[in-house]
Amino acid sequence: MASGQQWVLVEMVQALYEAPAYHLVLEGILILWIIRLLFSKTYKLQERSDLTEKEKEDLIEEWQPEPLVPAMSKDHPSLNYDIVTGPPSHKIIVNGKECINFASFNFLGFLDNERVKQKALTSLRRYGVGTCGPRGFYGTFDVHLELEDRLAKFMKTEEAIIYSYGFATIASAIPAYSKRGDIVFVDEAACFSIQKGLQASRSFIKYFKHNDMEDLERLLKEQEIEDQRNPRKARVTRRFIIVEGLYINTADVCPLPDLVKLKYKYKVRIFLEESMSFGVLGEHGRGVTEHFGVNIDDIDLISANMENAVASIGGFCCGRSFVIDHQRLSGQGYCFSASLPPMLAAAAIEALNIMEEDPEIFTILREKCKHVHKALQECPGVKVVGEAYAPALHLQLERSSGSRDTDVRMLRSIVDYCLERQIALTLARYLDKEERFLPPPSIRVVVTIEQTEEDIEKAASCIREAALAILK
Repeated sequence: MASGQQWVLVEMVQALYEAPAYHLVLEGILILWIIRLLFSKTYKLQERSDLTEKEKEDLIEEWQPEPLVPAMSKDHPSLNYDIVTGPPSHKIIVNGKECINFASFNFLGFLDNERVKQKALTSLRRYGVGTCGPRGFYGTFDVHLELEDRLAKFMKTEEAIIYSYGFATIASAIPAYSKRGDIVFVDEAACFSIQKGLQASRSFIKYFKHNDMEDLERLLKEQEIEDQRNPRKARVTRRFIIVEGLYINTADVCPLPDLVKLKYKYKVRIFLEESMSFGVLGEHGRGVTEHFGVNIDDIDLISANMENAVASIGGFCCGRSFVIDHQRLSGQGYCFSASLPPMLAAAAIEALNIMEEDPEIFTILREKCKHVHKALQECPGVKVVGEAYAPALHLQLERSSGSRDTDVRMLRSIVDYCLERQIALTLARYLDKEERFLPPPSIRVVVTIEQTEEDIEKAASCIREAALAILK
């Protein structure tokens, strides 16, 4: 037994001599580190100072917690509202004064349309005010199914799904398809609802310069090279391009034909947000696909809200049936929000009826847009941003003061000047600290078919006067 133990000891010593030097050094460092951990103190006791009860009470009295939210000035624009009384149609009463409305997204004038109101009232008497439940829990009414069917037929797609909140439509649709590990190529000018959908998806986001197809293709090529290096990962990674048809923040249109070419070249999916172009662009108001003559089947998913041209509430997505049905199981805004009030669904159906019966209204709207765009060209100190056929243009300062707050105050002064003279405009509002790419401050000028040539000339003249008086 003793000789056996001696032989083991000899073998250990021999192995020690034969081991490489770096092994011995590493093992020595590890042994020393373990000894240090065993015998060193992991924390130091603070010296106690015995306090009297009065001293403790004084310290508690003096302590002030950190504020829950940062301090905000009472002059902040978000805390100072312009109060509207009555319907925000062609004429709007703001702060007790009747004005011509150049602020509400009532592009086709349906908000105060008698036919639309009558259908909504009839539905109100039949169904009541709301639904008090999501679509999966006694919140699906026959009028919802009718509206989805009508939207699908109007857009010439297989199926449509409606949401009760416009903002939540694309914000719910994106994370329903794009998950962690997937890749999304998105325009820098994408609206805030798209940004929130991207955030919820937890996908890998790659931004390309606004409407810059060369920059987008550069990103797609880089991704293609990366996929070739790791084909196993590439097989399970989905890729999306997300754009707006008509951008709300820039009032220009996406180059959809070029995007479709890139889609097939690099095998990606296209999601198209059409809240500003639905009911506006195209011969029949079907949006940017009709505007460019692009086959709607080339677009994987189209979303839009019904709060602009349709003058209702909520939004919808449309596309192939297997794509849309997935949202009925995974669209958070669809599954967990109370469904659209039936009277608003009925109002949207009647608005679609009018759009189908009288497609001339889209031509009238485009002509009004061109008139407004031209009339605003001569305003000193400000520039018009947006396409001539866009119904919501931006007026930006030609020269910034260098301070965003100062620029906002100057533009607000122009809005107030016009409001005093019965022209209702509005500043474009953003969450400054939340926006991925914060747009410059601007005044938004909204065009509707109800505005007359006299109204447009009066508004343009008033804006010119305000710019001369304030920006001199």
